[in-house]
Amino acid sequence: MWSYEKRLQYPVKIKEPNPQMAQFIMSQYGGPDGEIGASMRYLSQRYSMPYDVCKATLTDVGTEELAHMEIIAAIIHQLTRKLSAEEIEKSGFAPYYIDHTTGIWPQAAGGVPFNACEFQCKGDVITDLFEDMAAEQKARSTYENILRVVKDPDVCDVIRYLREREIVHFQRFGETLTKVQEKLNHKDFYAFNPAFDGKG
Repeated sequence: MWSYEKRLQYPVKIKEPNPQMAQFIMSQYGGPDGEIGASMRYLSQRYSMPYDVCKATLTDVGTEELAHMEIIAAIIHQLTRKLSAEEIEKSGFAPYYIDHTTGIWPQAAGGVPFNACEFQCKGDVITDLFEDMAAEQKARSTYENILRVVKDPDVCDVIRYLREREIVHFQRFGETLTKVQEKLNHKDFYAFNPAFDGKG
């Protein structure tokens, strides 16, 4: 289905472990506006998208979000490698460590585990695209929140890259919405939404 290059989309080279920082960034792995939810949202929504060019956008962005999952996982892994028991306890990382050691597990920064409620797939192309644009803005906001509290330049460099990609995705979904609105005349709308008879 895809040609997979076995390298990160953007390099992650963090020199200093910091488990507290890892807990913040973890939210963009499995949190409410994280990369798992984003990839599942777009790769699920593409099946109810009637226009190939727009379906391609959902596929492209959804696939890129999988790459962003890899980047976030690499950041968390590098921030939590070779920790002593004292570092784990002092940083507040112990509750996560007890359940997962330093394995990568999807949860929000507040500890709430990922679930399917983190993403939407309504099956209505207009609704889904507005959801997608909002999701990209929420992800951008989360990355900006991370940048406000994280000071490690090695981490911030990668987070800035991911933040910029959210802006690009927002723009692509805006362009896709315009294409759909141009194509989706009254007849098309009712053809793809058979529950409506065009009289309401």
